[in-house]
Amino acid sequence: MISTGRTDKGRKRSNNQDSIFISDTPVGPLPNLYIVADGMGGHAAGDFASRYAISVVIDFIRKSTVRNPISLLKRALVYASNELFKEAEKDKDKLGMGTTMVAAVLVDRELYVANIGDSRLYIVSDDITQITMDHSLVEELIRSGQLERNKGRNHPEKNLITRAMGSRDEAMPDFFEITLEPGQKVMMCSDGLSNMVEDDEIRDIIQESAKPDEAVDSLINRANYYGGNDNISVIIISV
Repeated sequence: MISTGRTDKGRKRSNNQDSIFISDTPVGPLPNLYIVADGMGGHAAGDFASRYAISVVIDFIRKSTVRNPISLLKRALVYASNELFKEAEKDKDKLGMGTTMVAAVLVDRELYVANIGDSRLYIVSDDITQITMDHSLVEELIRSGQLERNKGRNHPEKNLITRAMGSRDEAMPDFFEITLEPGQKVMMCSDGLSNMVEDDEIRDIIQESAKPDEAVDSLINRANYYGGNDNISVIIISV
C-alpha cells in the first residue's frame, strides 16, 4: 500500500485552514488511518479547528480498546466534535469555529469511511465514484429535486454546510463500507479541490500519473490553475 498527501493554501486565502493526517502503520487498534479536515471560523479559528479535531481523534483512537473500525471512528469523531465545541466556549475568538472531516481505514480490502461536512472520498479506477455525501445546503437541494446537480458547482450558497464538527448539536458522521477491487485508488480531498476540478478531470489526472505523489501535486496544481479559490488538500491511497 502506498499513500501520500499534501495540503496547500491556494491562491486566494492568506492562511491554510485545512489539515491532513496520513498513517500507513497502526494507530491504536486500527491498522492505518487517513484524515482530511477543512476548518471554518475566522482567520485563526478555522486553522485551529481542523488541527485540533484531528489531534483529538488520533489521541482518542490511540487510547481506545475498541477494534471495530466503524464503532471506533464514530466514537472518536463525536468525542472530538464535543471537545472542539468546549474549546470554542473558552475563547471568544474561537466562537462558532468548526471543521469538516473525512476519515478512512483500510482493513485488508475493506475500506471503512466516516464523514461530516463536505470533504469527500472517491474511488478511482477507469471511472470515478464519490462515496461520501456532502452535508451541505446544495446537496440537500439536489437530493430533493430542487436543483440540478450540474448547477450545484456554481450555486451562490455552495459553501453553506449543514453539518460540521464543533457544533452545539451532536455531529453524527455518515458511514460507508466499500470492498476495493484490484487497480482501484482512494482519493480524499477538501472542497478546495472538488469545487475547482471536475470529477472526470480528477480521474484522468490520477490515472495518467505514474505515482500517487505525482497525482497529488498535479491535482493541487490544477486547482490553483483554475483559480485556487480555497485551501486544497488531497490524499491518495494506492493499494
